[in-house]
Amino acid sequence: MNAPRTDLAAVLAQTPLLSNLSQPEFQSLAARTVRKLFSSGELIFSEGEPCNGLHIIARGKVRIFKTSVNGREQVLALNGPGESVAELPVFDGGPFPASAMALEDTEMAFISRRDFHAYCMEHPEVSLKVLSVVGSRLRRLVGIIEELSFTTIRQRLISVLVKLAQSEGKKSPRGVEFLLPGTHQELANQLGTVRELISRNLMRLQAEGLIEVEARHIVVKDLKGLTAQLETT
Repeated sequence: MNAPRTDLAAVLAQTPLLSNLSQPEFQSLAARTVRKLFSSGELIFSEGEPCNGLHIIARGKVRIFKTSVNGREQVLALNGPGESVAELPVFDGGPFPASAMALEDTEMAFISRRDFHAYCMEHPEVSLKVLSVVGSRLRRLVGIIEELSFTTIRQRLISVLVKLAQSEGKKSPRGVEFLLPGTHQELANQLGTVRELISRNLMRLQAEGLIEVEARHIVVKDLKGLTAQLETT
């Protein structure tokens, strides 16, 4: 990775966890921060490893995931610049509860547990923000558990397609067009299933005339009808 070095103080200033600190405080914390670089596909840390500090994404994208004993993955989150990663073990002293991998060339700002603890003692408001972030992530995990427990793969897939059509789609004479953000395997990891079932359900939706599929390129031919499927499947 030959990317230019990032201003770590600027990265910290853009992190919601550390917002409202003064410029001298950002500079002070940046002096205790280390720059780490990871190539696309490289593990940042693995589930069960000791947690030795806080990671903040300066540049790039990171996938947080769990792996079962038979090798299947469940994606818990996709994090981008300014977001902190795995805050809880920094405080409870436990190991990383999940693994993290760089989805592209990624730069991390790293603060050791000792330095971050000391900083939180000096700035108690940071600890309250950590609680807020952890609480938000807990709600998201509860949502994932609810989806995996109470919805079918078809429903989960349609929900993702509808959200992508609404947020990323572009209208054309054919319908609403967009690209899936990853491969069918990556989508399966996100939805807690296997690639074959994702491909099979996409083909079924195409046979029903709701979408057209060309690898990662999706055309939603009937967005209203696709959305209605969430209430009937």
